[in-house]
Amino acid sequence: MSAHSSSTAAVLALVADDMREVDKVIAERLASSVPLVGEISHYIIAAGGKRLRPALLLLTCGALGFGGAQRFNLAAVVEFIHTATLLHDDVVDASTLRRGRATANESFGNPASVLVGDFLYSRAFQMMVDAGDMRIMQILADATNVIAEGEVLQLMNMHDAALDEAGYLRVIRSKTAKLFEASARLGAILAPSTPEIEQACADYGQALGTAFQVIDDALDYDGDASEMGKNLGDDLREGKATLPLIVAMQRGTPEQRATVQHAIETGAVTELEHIIAIVRETGALDVTRQAAASEAQRAIAAARCLPQNSYSEGLIELAAQLLERRS
Repeated sequence: MSAHSSSTAAVLALVADDMREVDKVIAERLASSVPLVGEISHYIIAAGGKRLRPALLLLTCGALGFGGAQRFNLAAVVEFIHTATLLHDDVVDASTLRRGRATANESFGNPASVLVGDFLYSRAFQMMVDAGDMRIMQILADATNVIAEGEVLQLMNMHDAALDEAGYLRVIRSKTAKLFEASARLGAILAPSTPEIEQACADYGQALGTAFQVIDDALDYDGDASEMGKNLGDDLREGKATLPLIVAMQRGTPEQRATVQHAIETGAVTELEHIIAIVRETGALDVTRQAAASEAQRAIAAARCLPQNSYSEGLIELAAQLLERRS
């Protein structure tokens, strides 16, 4: 286990008991009279992952002193929304591998994956109603809508080698960071908190989610496929102009730029080794990691606005650890 993963594990240990309660809610709410719904839902949820979004909600609740049971329900809601986006994402991207094993669409087919994703979204909305709070409904409904817009925006940007950093960040803030932001904000709403503290939580979540995705995109050119549990070069095959490629085109020679541009426009991975070399030679990975570092620093600054305790220290540590992430 790397120092990074053990340190992240130490932060997540703060909410380990809470997470067991969330797991009970998840198991209970995955129940369906249609066997395939439960089978696919369990398949993807059992695949693990760090459960960062529900953990973020629980850590924020801890930092702000909220101990009510509603935090378990809403943490499960956040995980269901995330899982639904994964199911749909993998179909759109034609992905075959996630977290080191076959994606649901690879195992069960595209139609079943899309429909079970719909089930998880609608179940999440049923559970939101349980909270009996219009503000919570608004935050989650808005977040889910923004995520959907981000997915469509990304689809429109596929194979577009002219995408710039601002366009790239717009997709990330919608598609990935929005659910992190909503998760942290929900903790503040449950507490309840002042508008200033709520905004600090939202800022933390958005910055953390952005840093998380930027690092993820760097790892596509700097990671180990077996450690990461995904196929290196997937982003390129899908025609995604991620930050390492955008920077490589800005900083590379005309020949290097043409090579990267052609790969994005065609989705051809035949030149993958060459493109990885270009990304490294142009310093694009360093620039990408620096962009992630500035977002992580923004998250740390926001977390310092919260009451000082082991949970808020955990939030700071979580952001600091992203800078060490290698898988």
